[in-house]
Amino acid sequence: MRAMVFESVGVPLRDGVLPTPVPRQSQLLIRVRACAVCRTDLHIVDGELTEPKLPLIPGHEIVGTVAELSEGVSRFKIGDRVGVPWLGWTCGECAYCTSGQENLCDSAKFTGYTLDGGYAEYAVADQRFCFPIAGAYSDAEAAPLLCAGLIGYRSLVKAGNGKRLGIYGFGAAAHIVAQVARYQQRDIYAFTRPGDEAAKRFAINLGAVWAGASNESPPVKLDAAIIFAPAGELVPQALKAVRKGGTVVCGGIHMTDIPSFPYSILWEERTVTSVANLTRRDGEEFMALAPKVPVRTEVLTFPLENANEALSRLRVGEIQGAAVLLTNP
Repeated sequence: MRAMVFESVGVPLRDGVLPTPVPRQSQLLIRVRACAVCRTDLHIVDGELTEPKLPLIPGHEIVGTVAELSEGVSRFKIGDRVGVPWLGWTCGECAYCTSGQENLCDSAKFTGYTLDGGYAEYAVADQRFCFPIAGAYSDAEAAPLLCAGLIGYRSLVKAGNGKRLGIYGFGAAAHIVAQVARYQQRDIYAFTRPGDEAAKRFAINLGAVWAGASNESPPVKLDAAIIFAPAGELVPQALKAVRKGGTVVCGGIHMTDIPSFPYSILWEERTVTSVANLTRRDGEEFMALAPKVPVRTEVLTFPLENANEALSRLRVGEIQGAAVLLTNP
């Protein structure tokens, strides 16, 4: 099979031909149709996440069809369309797994990081961590739901039920979360890179009541804010923007260092929290909710062999919505 392979930081992904993987107990062999390109993929290839398996096939927002079933598979049949997210395996036995916090399992394995992912024509995945994909979405449209959607949804839940929601970094996750938040009748305040007028227009078109630069103050105090941009300096900015008792959610897997800030902007029972990975319950809830909103993903597609271009354009902020690699046309 053809695959784009990550071998070393600073070296472009290699376009290679590898053996098609063989599914083991309770795994599916999936013929990949689409795989979205996530900022987490950038953190991996740029060396900011430091423990990938090497060599590695990146990609954890996979949509494809079941091509082969191994022994023990009962949830799917050949030909079913499935999605594969970031969380690829957990032990099911530790204190985290048995208390509804499987996203924190110490032994967890992650698609496209410690397990080979979807920048390839085929992938294998544990049936327990795959989701059926609704027919309303094309393969490319569904792919961003598997991380930008799922992590965004978990971040939104962590933010609480307040009406005024700030979103810092208006990329793939934000453009999905904004639609869910509007469905929930919340007001969206969008914060974009200074000077990025296209991102401001994008946010307004998605229903934001206000859009400004990340270093600006919103016109009202916010009930909560979600930070998707991997910039630690936004944490103090967001704390200043939220009301007493407000919550700031850091929605990324990696962020630059948070600078020191005066206790006064945290005081009055403001909260800073992070989101780590996802649970299968998050996936079930969000994948049921998305068609009801309905969530519409804006995607820019690339052929599999152009994965390096997609990563480069994401790195410099040239992607509106989500980049998606297409395989097996």
